[in-house]
Amino acid sequence: MDPERQEAYLDLIERVLSCPNGQELEVLSSCSDLIDAGFVQMLIEVSASMARAGNEDTADFLGQLARLLGKSLGLSPDLMPAGYSSSQG
Repeated sequence: MDPERQEAYLDLIERVLSCPNGQELEVLSSCSDLIDAGFVQMLIEVSASMARAGNEDTADFLGQLARLLGKSLGLSPDLMPAGYSSSQG
């Protein structure tokens, strides 16, 4: 993965996490060029990292966001983490 794009993904994740509640979609829409399979993969990686660090709420939020974006992008369910199967929501 391109390091510049990876940094852009991380910056967008930080912006989503720090924006006022309810404005997440607006933040994501403002960077729609970054919403792709790579971004979904980065969400999954950051979610797993947050879970390992004990930040379950953030991990759950990012995992759900990854699942929703992955679904809207038409990504294969095989790319989604096992903990975020369609049976969860």
